[in-house]
Amino acid sequence: MSSCAPIPPERFLPTTREEMLERGWDEVDVVFVSGDAYVDHASFAMAVLGRALEAAGYRTAILAQPVWMSADAFREFGRPRLFFAVSAGNMDSMINHYTANKKPRSEDAYSPGGRRGMRPDRATNVYAQRCREAFPGVPIIAGGVEASLRRIAHYDYWSDTVRPSILVTSKADLLGFGMGEATIVEIARRLADGDPIEALRDMRGIAYLLGARESVPEHEWADAHNEGKTLELPAFEEVQEDRRAFAEMTRTLHHETNPHNGRRLIQRHGERVLVVNPPALPLSTAEMDAIYDLPFTRAPHPRYSEPIPAHVMIKDSVSIMRGCFGGCTFCSITMHQGRAIQSRSEGSILREVETIAASDDFRGHISDLGGPTANMYRMQCSKPEVEKLCRRLSCVHPTICKLLGTDHAPTIDLLRKARNVAGVKSIKVASGIRMDLAARSDAYLEEVAAHHTGGHLKVAPEHASDRVLALMKKPAVGSFDEFADKFAAASKRVGKEQYLVPYFIASHPGSTVREMIELAEFLKQRGYRPRQVQDFIPAPMDIATCMHFTGLDPMTMQPVETTKKLRDRNVQRALMQFFKPENWFAVRKALLDADRADLIGSGPKCLIPSKPPAEAYEARRETANRAPPPRSDQPGYRPHRGSKRR
Repeated sequence: MSSCAPIPPERFLPTTREEMLERGWDEVDVVFVSGDAYVDHASFAMAVLGRALEAAGYRTAILAQPVWMSADAFREFGRPRLFFAVSAGNMDSMINHYTANKKPRSEDAYSPGGRRGMRPDRATNVYAQRCREAFPGVPIIAGGVEASLRRIAHYDYWSDTVRPSILVTSKADLLGFGMGEATIVEIARRLADGDPIEALRDMRGIAYLLGARESVPEHEWADAHNEGKTLELPAFEEVQEDRRAFAEMTRTLHHETNPHNGRRLIQRHGERVLVVNPPALPLSTAEMDAIYDLPFTRAPHPRYSEPIPAHVMIKDSVSIMRGCFGGCTFCSITMHQGRAIQSRSEGSILREVETIAASDDFRGHISDLGGPTANMYRMQCSKPEVEKLCRRLSCVHPTICKLLGTDHAPTIDLLRKARNVAGVKSIKVASGIRMDLAARSDAYLEEVAAHHTGGHLKVAPEHASDRVLALMKKPAVGSFDEFADKFAAASKRVGKEQYLVPYFIASHPGSTVREMIELAEFLKQRGYRPRQVQDFIPAPMDIATCMHFTGLDPMTMQPVETTKKLRDRNVQRALMQFFKPENWFAVRKALLDADRADLIGSGPKCLIPSKPPAEAYEARRETANRAPPPRSDQPGYRPHRGSKRR
């Protein structure tokens, strides 16, 4: 895979009509439409799903980042025999486009050269509508992260409104939620067998809209402990108007995510009824291996002349597992990948490491061997019969469940074998680890410290306030201190000086100026100076998003303070980076308003000095110079007045 010898196009799925004809095809079965550039790597959804369809015998074409202003681009391959599969890409298109402050991002990591503007806002809706215009009557299946997180009525941060299910706005025939390999292959098989699209409504991992005159059908799912019940969520119109109803909807949804006992959900949208079937069952190790052993080229399609930033970052990484049982309220992983850990076998993982090591442009360094949480590999409930009945949202909060297997031995064995593959010089664990689990295994910490940390290890304590951490479903801050001490001891035992890189979130529900001052004191005491600040982004369907919108914790219905105004969010950012001279004025005002003048001065616990540094004045001048001048045509503007007051 050297840059000097690009991989020929015929090793990729076809992306143009010419490539389709070169294969001897006169039509395709499935056209996969995506907002991402086509990278044939197992970290990119279109590649995984496209290869899964190909392996099942279906002719699949990739329509990557089509020009969406008309339906012309969607006719590239002619009329697909079975269906259009539509996805916004690896991210929700609104999160892809906009920052937490609702400003356009400077780069799209999933586009060539990082260029912006290669996909529309709310891409699933736009693509589905163009597919319908191009070929009326062809079934349209929506999927991917954007569709998964918007499958029911949801709060949309960017419009500050409650929006209906994406099935209403996209007019797709079916929505597949979750990772989707088994789902999309079954859809193809059943449509190829002649089943009408309506017959597929009995599938797991599927949501659909009934017609105004249709009634909810009766279905039963094998291996289910859901008592055959259907739960009705508060109607779309109700959750639009009543924030308590929205919180109740969120609570119900999150308690029905276990595939083994999750009940079918329905939600009325005007005269129509949305039906959400139970989630798809977790993949077995053999099924995971079959997916990751597919013939990926691990490279972008040769049509691209510029690098794709997301591929550059992950091209030499290996996913070893899926899912997360952490249940963090601000995270969308469990709503898409599920809570059950789905792990690959050692053999499959090592084969991929060997493939990477044999490539022409490999320099000896595996950038990551992990997943959503690297040290959850092969961890699962010790009593499957209990797991099938469990509705607990987190296996590790408020305490680690006594039935959870937390043995790190499989991960340690895997790391040792992987770094012994010929050509591999180093393997990093860059995807982050769960600290409260890792602290239980001195052997694992020593292994990571000795061989898999490049001087710095990423961890995510997220906050220092135990009150905020409880709302996040994260362990108390003492857990971070315990882990930090154990990692430092492990690093000392292996003769290395290494440091933690902790990540924290500003403006999370429950985090006010008081809690951010508590975090600033924590950072000061331990000598941490975060270079970057993570601002809380209310992603659709997350529990924390419900808190942000409703002001209620949906699990307890207790009030939660929220930070919504831009100026207040900026203050929280400044407090986390209190050490920056340009933040002096904002930090000083926040401390005085909170009656914490004791943190201003030259004492060892003080956050800022008494007098502003020169850089603070300079930053304030630059901010004033960037501000637009007042316009004479603004309502109420009267330049003859001596006062600014209107």
